[in-house]
Amino acid sequence: MKDPDIISDTRELTNHCQQEKQDKQHNMEKEQKKIKQLAQQQPPNLNSLLIPIKNEIAKDLTDFRSYTNGNVNVLKCNNQIKELHTVLRDRETSHSDFKFYSDRLIRLLVEEGLNQLPYSSCDITTPANCTYHGVKYIKGVCGVSIMRSGEAMEKGLRECCRSIRIGKILIQSTDDETKKSSVVYAKFPSDINTRKILLMYPITTTGSTVNLAISVLKEHGVFEHNILLLCLFATPNGLQSINTQYPDVHILASEVYQTAPNDFGQRYFGTE
Repeated sequence: MKDPDIISDTRELTNHCQQEKQDKQHNMEKEQKKIKQLAQQQPPNLNSLLIPIKNEIAKDLTDFRSYTNGNVNVLKCNNQIKELHTVLRDRETSHSDFKFYSDRLIRLLVEEGLNQLPYSSCDITTPANCTYHGVKYIKGVCGVSIMRSGEAMEKGLRECCRSIRIGKILIQSTDDETKKSSVVYAKFPSDINTRKILLMYPITTTGSTVNLAISVLKEHGVFEHNILLLCLFATPNGLQSINTQYPDVHILASEVYQTAPNDFGQRYFGTE
């Protein structure tokens, strides 16, 4: 004969389990009902959640895009890039910090510049003997720096492309009498006319120096569409000048603003 206390405990345990199961089922039905109601609601208007951008940078971007073609691109501005711009524009930034942050920004610009170069599909075999469908960089690229400030960007390019060849162009400042700049020195690989060119110059204010450098490249047989200008800081007027004179040249800048830090070369090399 079973002990009455054991029978009572068993019944209580059974009732408790059944009640717990019912509670879980009830909660699950409530959650499913809530999910169904949310799915039937209209999605929120994301535009109403965006904070309107009301500053000079936004105006500059609108201005230069209104008179340039699709060959002009600007790095997507995030807090990291904005901080780099802030440090490099700050007159209190020390020489060592200026060089360090410049190199960081240059590396970001070079990486995106390389991303705009042509690639081709390829299949490789992994160490696990599996086939991987990837891409490979098409050879035939040359860097060209406009001396002297453009040489600051060579380090970033070599860190990404160790064996890349780099040419140089030295342009003398505007002469007071003739009001024209002149090319003092130009040295390129012999087959530069067959290569894609990464033209490096950190500051584009009026565009006159870059325009002269492009004319020298064209004299050596380089096509406009094979030139990509890498520029850290550009003004709308400078971009308009280049884009008007050489519409097929591609331009990549990290920032477009009404003013540019024209002392970049002096601060980078410590010759202020």
